[in-house]
Amino acid sequence: MLIQQLINGIVLGCVYALIALGYTMVYGIMQLINFAHGEIYMIGAFVGVIGLGWWGAEWLITTNPWIVLSVAALGAALFAGGWGLALERLAYRPLRGAGRLQPLITALGASIFLQNFVMVSLGAREKVFPDLFHGKGIQLSTITLSASQIAILVVAPLLMLGLTFLVKRTKLGIAMRATAQDLKMASLCGINPQSIIAVTFVLGSALAAIAGVLVGSLYGVVSFYIGYQAGLKAFTAAVLGGIGNIPGAMLGGFVLGMIEALGAGYISSEYKDVYAFVVLIIILLLKPGGLLGERVAEKV
Repeated sequence: MLIQQLINGIVLGCVYALIALGYTMVYGIMQLINFAHGEIYMIGAFVGVIGLGWWGAEWLITTNPWIVLSVAALGAALFAGGWGLALERLAYRPLRGAGRLQPLITALGASIFLQNFVMVSLGAREKVFPDLFHGKGIQLSTITLSASQIAILVVAPLLMLGLTFLVKRTKLGIAMRATAQDLKMASLCGINPQSIIAVTFVLGSALAAIAGVLVGSLYGVVSFYIGYQAGLKAFTAAVLGGIGNIPGAMLGGFVLGMIEALGAGYISSEYKDVYAFVVLIIILLLKPGGLLGERVAEKV
């Protein structure tokens, strides 16, 4: 029982961490909470459903489910990356330098717009995500690991390792860290901050979209309102680990997933959303910067 709950917690943590990375990267560079990020996750899930409905013939899903899932995730990442870029260009860039309140209100407005846009265009009913693996998985005694959970446990850590390598070991990552440290000085050093910010939005949106496809495959349904709850949980994970801190977002996601899974398994599943926020309040009272500390430079 304990091992099963730990596995469930790790799976949840992987999802929350992928979404939280988008929040923390944008905040690290712009000190902006992109509340529309949860809706980008939701759009990614819908792109997976629509793409599989158009292209995923039953025989192909039966014979090559991993390829089908990979293509659906890639398509969702590209589409959601475009949405993230559009948000940055149309909603946030015109407000650059306008203070913190205006972009925050704009982010909330963008979230409401995207949620209602999907509801009106695709309908308010839940959409069924195709069953790619037909119940396949691993059964060891009382421990069950579905194929969708295996996909999350493989894909999410690889993406997080890839992002860590990108930020720490590449020229683009150096430019991102320099922009986060001091935007004006980065500009004087030949870095284009506008391009770096746009790339940050695209990367964060792509990770959230892949998470949306993986979660759709896991639970089998998607709806226009899933982005609100997932976005709130991921934002909590980012704050829990230390907003603006990429390793902190990953750690916060895993801690949040563990708390939720263990609380639902051993206390009550009705209050699973409460446990995470109670722990968040306690940690922030004891350590306001989060578990690994806030890593945001002062903008001058």
